Amino acid sequence: MPREEGTVFVYNKTKETFLAYRVKVADSILSRLVGLLGKRSLALDSGLWIVPSSGVHTLGMLFTIDVVFLDKNLKVVGLRELLRPFSITGLNLQADSVIELPAHTIFKSRTEIGDALVVSSHESALTANRNASGVQDFESTPKVTSAR
Repeated sequence: MPREEGTVFVYNKTKETFLAYRVKVADSILSRLVGLLGKRSLALDSGLWIVPSSGVHTLGMLFTIDVVFLDKNLKVVGLRELLRPFSITGLNLQADSVIELPAHTIFKSRTEIGDALVVSSHESALTANRNASGVQDFESTPKVTSAR
């Protein structure tokens, strides 16, 4: 599966399920403002992580989404399934960020309030897996030179 530059994956550590593999990060004023506007749909393995955010709207959107509200520790503090176009969620004052996902993602991943999520880039996950399995990560291994 091709991955776009600047995307992260979202994994439910509690349920051991993936929510999405290609989630764009909206962490600037412009990217948060635009969000998913202008999109006709959202691919099944994609999403948008809006940081910071405690609520979203679907004004001007043409499709239904699922919304996961996360606190600063990436714990699920709110869920909104099947948010239809031209809707507004209430503000979740516990939320530090919000992930917009394709409809039915919450149900398929069995995500519930209280679950712990992992949001990470593919590169950092690969490095962590290599290091945990004892395989050297040559990019982070210090170079040793002999002084002859």
